[in-house]
Amino acid sequence: MILFPATDIIGGKAVRLVKGDYAQMTVYGDPLAFAQRFQSDGAQWLHAVDLEGARDGGTPNFDTVKRIVENTSLKVEIGGGIRDMNTVEKYISAGVARVVIGTAAVTDPAFLAQAIRAFGEKIAVGADIRDGNVSIKGWLEDSGVSCDDFFARLEAAGVKTVICTDISKDGLLAGTNIELYKDLSSKFSIDITASGGISTLGDVKTLSEMRLYGAILGKALYTGNIDLKDVIRVSSI
Repeated sequence: MILFPATDIIGGKAVRLVKGDYAQMTVYGDPLAFAQRFQSDGAQWLHAVDLEGARDGGTPNFDTVKRIVENTSLKVEIGGGIRDMNTVEKYISAGVARVVIGTAAVTDPAFLAQAIRAFGEKIAVGADIRDGNVSIKGWLEDSGVSCDDFFARLEAAGVKTVICTDISKDGLLAGTNIELYKDLSSKFSIDITASGGISTLGDVKTLSEMRLYGAILGKALYTGNIDLKDVIRVSSI
């Protein structure tokens, strides 16, 4: 299982939200400094999210993401505000390893199909789940599309990788939704990356034993609840 330390970005700073609430934000500092620390601790990937892009569209933190790509050896996947081919191409040209399409995967399936045709496995989808439905626009709106229906659409469209976040768990350090990932893994052949509430070595070990593709580590890394070196070791056992 791949471990993805996460950097959420607002105003060029690494931040964490609670349950996707922009009013409950903690600022931690320079995203590049954290990325370099994650690399030194053994990470090979970084999961980055432009939270302003997710909320408002566009790429307001593009330069910050580009700095990370240029100043680390990490493979960077980026999500947030990716709603047209120009944005996808901009990130791929900057050296980003994978682009994560969120809102537009729900609202514009033709764009998703076009991106997959052009870039294949460099395209992933972010499925942000609240109360069984997919949320969009920076987690602010309920799309009305159920999680299972969305995954079925993505599988039919040829999507290889989905980052699945249980919003109700995100930023709380209260454990992740094991049952959700177990259920989705049993129904679909897509590579699933778990996200939201992963806060202990036990969480990581359980997800690894389920043979999930990946797990995203967020707030627990910034608060020191878990050590990246330890979770990398556990995930590779």
